[in-house]
Amino acid sequence: MDRSAPPPARRRRDRAATRTALLDAARRRFSRQGYDGTGIREIASDAGVDAALIFRYFGSKRKLYAEAMRVEIPAGLTADPRRPVVHVTDVMLRDIVFADLREDGEHPLLGMLRSAGNADAREELRVQLCENYLKDLAGRIEGEDAGLRAELVGALLLGMGVMRSVVGSPVLKDAPYERVRGLVARLVGLLASGAAAPQTGGDPGDGVPGR
Repeated sequence: MDRSAPPPARRRRDRAATRTALLDAARRRFSRQGYDGTGIREIASDAGVDAALIFRYFGSKRKLYAEAMRVEIPAGLTADPRRPVVHVTDVMLRDIVFADLREDGEHPLLGMLRSAGNADAREELRVQLCENYLKDLAGRIEGEDAGLRAELVGALLLGMGVMRSVVGSPVLKDAPYERVRGLVARLVGLLASGAAAPQTGGDPGDGVPGR
């Protein structure tokens, strides 16, 4: 062995690759364990780097969480402002409720629900959901209470996602996608149009305490 030969040069760390590895590791950990149940050292270990790099690249655990769990609206979904609400929610149904059809697994919104007990994570969920999907939906709905009706659509889809993917409800979990898609389209159509529900007789408030 030639001891006079210089040691091999250390490969320079790829900053972009390190950030990507940390974000991927954080996304997996936060989705499975929630915000409070995930440690910085766990994420760094999964990514194969020192934990100090998390603070160097992201500044804090909260900022790492916000970037790792960021909800990206699918490309083209909002490009046409005249695209019907039912078409937009159809994409949300596939991405959020039937997350197992996604190539990249569970939708970040469902993963974020596991962290909803943490105030910072809960605020991040509100911003991601209300400022992305629901704000766009409200802009497509005409008439009064557009914001309310958009949030009702969001509650329907997110609630279905929880029932199917988190709770594992026996019927919805195994229901065919096309069957659910048809029923949801009818519900969303009613909410988007603002059509009044048929009256079955009597005041809807009859029998409710305080009415």
